[in-house]
Amino acid sequence: MIGNRSTTVSRSFRHPSAPVTYALIALCCLVFVAGPAAGLNPAYGSGDALLAAQRAYFHRWGVVPAELFAGSPRAALTPATALFVHGSWVHLLGNMLFLFVFGVMTEERMGRVRFTVFYVACGYLALLGYAAANSASGQSLVGASGAVSAVLGAFLYLFPGARVTSLLPFLFFLPLRFPAWVVLPFWASLQWLAAGRAPDGPGVAYLAHLVGFGLGFVCAWAGVRRTTKVRAAPAPAPEGENQP
Repeated sequence: MIGNRSTTVSRSFRHPSAPVTYALIALCCLVFVAGPAAGLNPAYGSGDALLAAQRAYFHRWGVVPAELFAGSPRAALTPATALFVHGSWVHLLGNMLFLFVFGVMTEERMGRVRFTVFYVACGYLALLGYAAANSASGQSLVGASGAVSAVLGAFLYLFPGARVTSLLPFLFFLPLRFPAWVVLPFWASLQWLAAGRAPDGPGVAYLAHLVGFGLGFVCAWAGVRRTTKVRAAPAPAPEGENQP
């Protein structure tokens, strides 16, 4: 959760007004539960039939770089539709958790309309950037991680003094609190290193994270006044972008 020393922001946090963030979370959850990846809809069958349905589903609604740059009008929409499709329960719940933690205050700072445009546009461009760097790939790319990373970038600019609780594996997952200006750039550095070593094929689209994070920071810097004297309670870093 995120708190602020100023009376106005503290009051708004105790009574958050972030309908867009909540609607995005609800929509992603509904899409996932209704789709084949959740394994809850008997209409998709089981076993090999379910796996085939999942592959077809991700191919239809996800970003396939090789098709995107072939000039298909339908494929041009997939960087937008892919934002609401997730490959697994872990993928979905991770992204939605971090969208909730970072998105509520970011939306309140930006405003509903601006935040909506910001989220969809940055998510679209993040996936487009990944596709451009892997234009020959036939793998489907889905997930909201590019858009969530943009929210992180905006959060870093808007609330650099926020206290973020992190779990560090090399310290036996001991929870430690650091300012956002320490934690989030460190996370972005890890994405950069991982992107340079990422193999071809299904996995985590680290480049989409980096593009989204950079776009989010720049958009917030260009269009939103920054709040000062912010402190925050626990907030983790986002899940990776899965390619089924």
